[in-house]
Amino acid sequence: MKAIIPVAGAGTHLRPHTHTQPKPLIPVAGKPILGHIIDNLIQAGITDQVFVVGYLKEKIKDYVLTYFGDRINATFVKQEPRRGLGHALWVTRKEIVDEPEVLIVLGDTIFGDDTSKILEIDGSVLAVHPVDDPRSFGVAMLDEHRFVKKLVEKPDIPTSNLALVGLYKIAEVKDLLNVLDEMVEDEAADQLDIPLTDALMKLVKQGIRLYTHRVENWFDCGQKKSLLYTNQILLGRDTASQNHKFTNTVIIEPVHIADNCEIINSVIGPHVAIAENARIQNSIVKNSILGAYSTLDSIILNSSVIGNDTSLRGKSNSINIGDNTEIDFEQ
Repeated sequence: MKAIIPVAGAGTHLRPHTHTQPKPLIPVAGKPILGHIIDNLIQAGITDQVFVVGYLKEKIKDYVLTYFGDRINATFVKQEPRRGLGHALWVTRKEIVDEPEVLIVLGDTIFGDDTSKILEIDGSVLAVHPVDDPRSFGVAMLDEHRFVKKLVEKPDIPTSNLALVGLYKIAEVKDLLNVLDEMVEDEAADQLDIPLTDALMKLVKQGIRLYTHRVENWFDCGQKKSLLYTNQILLGRDTASQNHKFTNTVIIEPVHIADNCEIINSVIGPHVAIAENARIQNSIVKNSILGAYSTLDSIILNSSVIGNDTSLRGKSNSINIGDNTEIDFEQ
């Protein structure tokens, strides 16, 4: 089976970080979001992976080939223009048209063992999870046997709280591609996005049965708040021990501190992930993500995401800044 991983989007909800870094490469719990996704697919036995690239595509390619080039068979397909998830799948048609089944995994979403569970279910399966506000999702209405009756993309007035959460196993690959062909060729909709939800609903109307699986391990990394929550949960699950030895510093687990970091006179944790070559002194940091080569001096950080090559001096409480930034609160 091949996995399709759409990573072409600009990630506007995580700006300013995504001005210089693709959203799938934002770190969480010690490695990029995309690294968690690829590792999860490898663990599930899927090593043929097709990446739909667009925004900052060379950074995606470099990361995948550098860290996974000897472990997966990676193919890169450019999506231009970017017209939604259905269109992202359509641009991979030459790679998947002869596949009996494909797995689709969104590039800003981390799943646990639910990936393997979905692969064990016969036929087409959509991952769903109840959410508080379904208006930002594709929403599924089910029959008594958990098959889809209706799918609606981002409904103004939801009639269900079961959201499609970005994991799909499709057994009717050619049928779906035929539907997407029609949607792409529709001249009246030439400039509009093509939601995968709408394409799947067309399959339902054709009589194709789509089963649903309610996932338990779903981590959305699309916005700062959910990114920090995911970082917190994944750090709490990591049982690997690190031998921290920093000068006059208290480490409150769980934390992840990468190689070549220097920390002096500070309190770190809980729920802090620090990338390589960071320098921290006289600071208190909790529930935060710090990028590579970041520098903190006399800072109090809580619920913050700090980009790479960033320097902060002074005093702060909650920060969300991008790469290559310098802020001095003492001035």
